[in-house]
Amino acid sequence: MKRLIYTLIAILVIIIVIVIAVISKNANITTLETSGDELQKITVSEVTHSVFYAPQYVAINLGFFKDEGLDIELINSAGADKVMTAVLSNDVQIGFAGPEASIYIYNEGSSDYAEVFAQVTKRDGSFLVARESGDFSWENLKGSHILPGRKGGVPYMTLQYVLRQHGINTDTDLNFDNSISFDAMTTAFVSGTGDYVTVFEPTATTLELEGKGHIVASVGEATEEIPFTAYFARKSYIENNPEIIQKFVNALSKGQTWVKEHSASEIAEAVMSSFPETDINVLTTVIERYKKIDAWSDTPKMSEDAFMRLQKVMTEAGELEKTAPYSIIVNNTFAEKVQ
Repeated sequence: MKRLIYTLIAILVIIIVIVIAVISKNANITTLETSGDELQKITVSEVTHSVFYAPQYVAINLGFFKDEGLDIELINSAGADKVMTAVLSNDVQIGFAGPEASIYIYNEGSSDYAEVFAQVTKRDGSFLVARESGDFSWENLKGSHILPGRKGGVPYMTLQYVLRQHGINTDTDLNFDNSISFDAMTTAFVSGTGDYVTVFEPTATTLELEGKGHIVASVGEATEEIPFTAYFARKSYIENNPEIIQKFVNALSKGQTWVKEHSASEIAEAVMSSFPETDINVLTTVIERYKKIDAWSDTPKMSEDAFMRLQKVMTEAGELEKTAPYSIIVNNTFAEKVQ
């Protein structure tokens, strides 16, 4: 009897060992499969943190980038010039700012210039906020003090372009004050500097709700289509990492389509985690404003007409001596492959 018991125990031990070995093997296989599916981390330097870039935050928050195997880390560089510096110094892989930054770098003669590979916004996203409420017309801005942003930046040049279309010379007819940095303009305005300031959302709506200003005009609505914000990377990085860029553009395109097909309230819910300090009702109002002016591109592809119009704005602003070739600066290869 004892011999039988010992035999059964031995058999049981052998069975347990086999089961453990099988489980361990399967666990190792799972680990290997998981490691093969690890996300590729990509650092993106954004020009500012704004609801204006809703398609980007939708793509991040709804997992479109993760679906493509990418983990996106956002860094707010507060200015297109700083974004480009981060890209050229290899501190980040991708920059997100106005395409004018790529034009400037190319015209400086850089061989490893920044190529634009995806467009997000097609209009100026800033709003003109007045200190006092009342009837507004562009022509009545003569003699006023305006905080327009950084000289050479697209918001600055677009506003200048709009004012000139309404017969206002920004050099002689008003105080077009570019002495205050982009990230300090709101604080300066609230502190009493200027009669008007151009700001992005949700800052514009917040100022209005707090009784510190009044939204009187959309700069983007007053202009034709301009490629206002886009993604770019060093030419060498794109050449060496085409799969990553394609995955990035695929995810962005999903975000753009989602934004186009959903309501302002649905988009607000999707981007809420990116703006935790902003009330959901404010987000909805802001997004509705951007939808109203048709601010977002339907696809990542940038048209030649819009690109050349941007350079016209830059030239008239005195910031561009020679135009850059569309076929070199803009790389639509990845946008055209999006399914």
